Amino acid sequence: MEAMQHEADERFRAEIRGWLKENLAGRFADLRGRGGSGREHEDFEARLEWNRHMAAAGWSCVAWPVEYGGRGLSIAQQVIFHEEYARADAPARVNHLGEELVGPTLIAHGTDEQKARFLPKIAAVEELWCQGYSEPGAGSDLAAVSTRAVRDGDDWVINGQKVWTSLAQDAQWCFVIARTEAGSTRHKGLSYLLVPMDQPGVEVRPILQLTNTSEFNEVFFDDARTDASLVVGGEGNGFKMAMATLGFERGVSTLAQQIAFRRELDAVVATAERTGAIEDAVIRDRLVKARMDLEVIRQHALRTLGGEQGDAASVAKLLWSNWHRSLGELAMDVAGPAALQVGADYALDDLQTLFLFSRADTIYGGSDEIQRNVIAERVLGLPREARP
Repeated sequence: MEAMQHEADERFRAEIRGWLKENLAGRFADLRGRGGSGREHEDFEARLEWNRHMAAAGWSCVAWPVEYGGRGLSIAQQVIFHEEYARADAPARVNHLGEELVGPTLIAHGTDEQKARFLPKIAAVEELWCQGYSEPGAGSDLAAVSTRAVRDGDDWVINGQKVWTSLAQDAQWCFVIARTEAGSTRHKGLSYLLVPMDQPGVEVRPILQLTNTSEFNEVFFDDARTDASLVVGGEGNGFKMAMATLGFERGVSTLAQQIAFRRELDAVVATAERTGAIEDAVIRDRLVKARMDLEVIRQHALRTLGGEQGDAASVAKLLWSNWHRSLGELAMDVAGPAALQVGADYALDDLQTLFLFSRADTIYGGSDEIQRNVIAERVLGLPREARP
């Protein structure tokens, strides 16, 4: 039985590898390696077209059940898909927030009406999504959000501000954590709302980053509205739904992230060889440690695959974010004085972009402090941190 499954998986590997080779050609050939963290501005419209081309060929939402427009791939096949996609240097997809976050959340917790309304358009890459979690006064502490939603007839009326909202400038919808119970505090009284972005009550302001790009945004809700039925998981269960979404975010797709990390590490090694930094024993030790630590991250991901990641996701986030930030610092050390120089119009090279963007890795998606509290309190059973 195991031999038969292995053969089936290898046939699947050959199928996706062959499709990518055949289709990353012609008008899509120049998209190889485009996009990704710190570079989401690169060829966005062309990558959107590529994402829709994949969807038309049945390569969108491959982990979803077949009845919702996916392929229903096994965990092993999902790993293969993401590995081969990364090895082909295929462009970063623009639909990941819909495909890998809100889509799985709707499949697990949404109503039949919500699934019918949103899942087909996510699978077809017809509607893009952004995430309305972090706030200026709360940061990564979702239990401290102050954005409020008040019921008005058949609508929710939303007021508040979100920050660090990735790709809000291109999204048609946002999944928003808002406080729907007046007077509630912390985890209680929150709801997970699906909010249309194209309306007068929503304002998006790009945030200029160190990389001179603006993937992140501030989003202001000023009497914005959404239908009363667009609460996922039931009113008051927003924190649970938010954790479910974060669990999906840190699942199988992180293996492709690690292949991208390996390519970045290889580029750092090549730079060290070119600049002569490789002759420094301390630099060599740091390069070896970076390779070993990346394998540790991969093994942790492999042993925790499947469904919502739970508390293991906090461990994974701590591991990869700190590793990637350290890699950015190592990249600057091996580049030497050239790392301090930029081209005309603040044109950064790949290693400079890696260093600058990786400074945010330990903050976005749940800061280190929040992840350590989760591990301490929920896994190790230590006393809860004092909170106001």
